[in-house]
Amino acid sequence: MLAHSAHMLAPKIKPVIYYPETDHQPVPDGEYQVPLLVQVCTTLSVHFSKTPGARVNGNVFLYYEEGNPRRTVAPDCYVAFDLAPEAFQSLRRHNTYLVWEVGKPPDFVLEIGSPSTKRTDLVVKRDVYASIGVSEYWRYDQSGGKFYGEPLVGERLVDGEYQRLPLSRDANGRVWAYSPMLNLLLYWDDGELRYWDPVSKERLLSHAEEHEARLAAERRIQAAESRIADPQPQLRQPRGAAR
Repeated sequence: MLAHSAHMLAPKIKPVIYYPETDHQPVPDGEYQVPLLVQVCTTLSVHFSKTPGARVNGNVFLYYEEGNPRRTVAPDCYVAFDLAPEAFQSLRRHNTYLVWEVGKPPDFVLEIGSPSTKRTDLVVKRDVYASIGVSEYWRYDQSGGKFYGEPLVGERLVDGEYQRLPLSRDANGRVWAYSPMLNLLLYWDDGELRYWDPVSKERLLSHAEEHEARLAAERRIQAAESRIADPQPQLRQPRGAAR
């Protein structure tokens, strides 16, 4: 009787489920897509680097159903706001985005059009993002419409369904729309995706541009310090003067 009672009271052991951080396969359109992905993600990462609770990343597995490792999707770029410290610990520990541990889905997702992903991005991923509550879903097509049919589209989740955000165009072919979630203007200009900050009234610099701007500033400081250290102008010897 005692043995039977002990058996009944034994705690249930929760099975260990493995959520892979990679499928060990190269990005199908890596030569085309990865440089775009790096620019898109790093620009946003620099912009939100000082925003508490913000996380920007991309090309990582996002699992959205606990206990089912098949329920996964890999956003090209995502932004999540208001994350708790425990959420960052989970992201570092697993190197994947487990929605139930992070506590929420990303607030913003952007996919980059490519030959092998266009159909998935337009239907499958769109449905998944809507079902798990991603507030904004954007699609960027560097080609201008070869993959998605248009250069840029932003959609906002309303009552469980995506509705398009207003899009503007000009005579030069530029296309832009405002992201309420990021509080940024996203615009397509001759194949490039750019961001405009309506608060600072400035265009966000890419990681490479940010780096070059820092180097230029350092060169200006060094030049100014040199002038202070040696204020005397260098006198040039007149032509024909004796040597």
